[in-house]
Amino acid sequence: MLNTYIDLITKATGLPTTKIANTIKLLEEGATIPFISRYRKEVTGSLDEVQIATIQEQLQKLRDLDKRRETIIASIEEQGKMTPELLKKIKNAHELNELEDLYLPYKRKRKTRASIARENGLEPLAEKLLLQENFNINEFATQLLSDKVTTVEDALKGARDIIAEQVNENEEARNSVRRSFKEDAFIAAKLVRGKEKEAAKYQDYFEYSEKLSRCPSHRLLAIRRGEEEGFLRVKISPDEDDARYHLEKIFVQQKNAAGEQVIMAIEDGYKRLLAPSIETEFRNLAKVKADEEAIKVFTENLRQLLLAAPLGQRSILALDPGFRTGCKVVCLDAQGNLIYNGTIYPHPPQSKTNEAVADIKKLVTKYKIDALAIGNGTAGRETYQLFAGQDYGRPVDAFMVNESGASIYSASSVAREEFPDKDVTVRGAVSIGRRLMDPLAELVKIDPKSIGVGQYQHDVQQNMLKESLDRTVESCVNSVGINVNTASKHLLTYVSGLGPTLAQNIVDYRSENGQFKQRKQLLKVARMGDKAYEQAAGFLRIRNGKHPLDNTAVHPERYQLVEQMAKDLGTDLSGLLTDRQLRQKIDLKKYISDQVGLPTLKDIMGELEKPGLDPRGAAKAIEFSKSIQTIEDLKEGMVVTGVINNVTNFGAFVDIGIKESGLVHISQLANRFVKNPADVVKLGQQVEARVMGVDLERKRVQLSMKEV
Repeated sequence: MLNTYIDLITKATGLPTTKIANTIKLLEEGATIPFISRYRKEVTGSLDEVQIATIQEQLQKLRDLDKRRETIIASIEEQGKMTPELLKKIKNAHELNELEDLYLPYKRKRKTRASIARENGLEPLAEKLLLQENFNINEFATQLLSDKVTTVEDALKGARDIIAEQVNENEEARNSVRRSFKEDAFIAAKLVRGKEKEAAKYQDYFEYSEKLSRCPSHRLLAIRRGEEEGFLRVKISPDEDDARYHLEKIFVQQKNAAGEQVIMAIEDGYKRLLAPSIETEFRNLAKVKADEEAIKVFTENLRQLLLAAPLGQRSILALDPGFRTGCKVVCLDAQGNLIYNGTIYPHPPQSKTNEAVADIKKLVTKYKIDALAIGNGTAGRETYQLFAGQDYGRPVDAFMVNESGASIYSASSVAREEFPDKDVTVRGAVSIGRRLMDPLAELVKIDPKSIGVGQYQHDVQQNMLKESLDRTVESCVNSVGINVNTASKHLLTYVSGLGPTLAQNIVDYRSENGQFKQRKQLLKVARMGDKAYEQAAGFLRIRNGKHPLDNTAVHPERYQLVEQMAKDLGTDLSGLLTDRQLRQKIDLKKYISDQVGLPTLKDIMGELEKPGLDPRGAAKAIEFSKSIQTIEDLKEGMVVTGVINNVTNFGAFVDIGIKESGLVHISQLANRFVKNPADVVKLGQQVEARVMGVDLERKRVQLSMKEV
């Protein structure tokens, strides 16, 4: 069975059979995707995380299909209707719709028009009509009349119902209609009468039609949302005459009276059964495709947000801005511990501006603050302008921090566990400050859906979204590497091979025994077996530990190899790590073995070049234009500075320092054709853009990055 799976995955992905087989073996042995992609390159032929995840998904899909196959076989056998030919077809079906088509005639149904007609003894007439011989239809139908079928027309209608159901359940017929939908289907939307006002945001779809195959994901999801909210009527269909023409070619053999009855049955079967059934199928297929595209955009944005450059271990004063309720202030030490919290009221209605500035200056001096982290929500811009330009008597950088999801965190069990005696406003301000210090460490505590970088994230399939986002978080955590002595339980949970229980056990061990001095101490953690250690060790860092390689991504299984390299050069590990010229003398080919090839050796050399270096770089402060306070200050033609804060597949949104983000449509991103906005811009990127339009009523700003 596994060989069959491997062959099918090879066809589906185009990846080499050997790579797929080896990857599946590793997955079956309990290896994680980050571990396989990083430390088993020789085994998989250097497949990346996306390819490994695709193999895993395909394998699960095939296993789910086999479960359904078993259920179908059991059901048909229980009815005593299984034949060798049917069994062969079922076993050879490799797509779910193919399998369901074969099962459709045997599926237990509620009463249908066709089943009632059969009960009324009209099946012989249906069979006779399908043969399309020249016979006296009325005379034959008269013989089948009864107290339930009183007229010839009733008999013919019942016979057509039987034929219509047979057309619907015919595998060739269903595939024919599928082809029509695939090649020619249009998606059309219309306004529900009387809903003009409430449906204003969907006005682009009041009279809309487009070929389904060309409808982009964001448009499809918007149309579906409009339909679900009761504002739009939506239909997906190909040309009906063309679809019926292909069906008639299958079932109509003669141009006679019987053939005319079959044509009538096909028309009814298509409208009443086949078209709605295949429309539902294509609605679902289109939705899955749109979901996949939207999730891809979301996960890429999330990846960029999680891997945003951290400020690092610096003392931070964080402000969660507000007007009436004031600005919450917290001070954090270089390890992110809360050392002060309070409230200031610099804005209306209290307007205690001078007092607020004096308070912040005192806190900066008292706690030796290095940076201000200011939330970008309500009153964020006003707060930033007030405090960013002050003289604090020491260098203090000011940063606007995206606070999406901070309120979700502040009310969560995670926040209550961290700050049981603080209210939600203090917790929210702490989250803003810690995001500046280390975005990855803080954002893993929040449900990724609440971070605010998605596209229609509440409309897509939620399980698929969760799996993809969790995998993205896991990938980011492991690509950066985690300091095992400072990481929270929530951050450790995402490390390859750990999970919630081992993460908690590591924190408990740290509390009871002090900081880890070397990686192999991890084996003393409760329930940390050899397999979990193998999967996790390379992604956990120990700063200033006993073993120099414990602060690198070199896996402990390769320490002996690196030590041999040092020995061959007449030095120790410390000498190897500090002397670049010495490292350049290493002949990698000399260390190739059955277990270790050039990919792993090159990775090892890369780590020796930059031991302990954070791959994310360092955060930089961005200055917005001081002359732009609100949307009313924007004028067409002016050039503004901003930061990309969301990327969709129709363009990018830019924070230009006011409440409303501006949209750079995909057609305005560059002086060339852009297929995918992510090819041109990234989350957190500083850009300049020209104002193309300002819609004050709808609070929309159109920008262009062309020729700026």
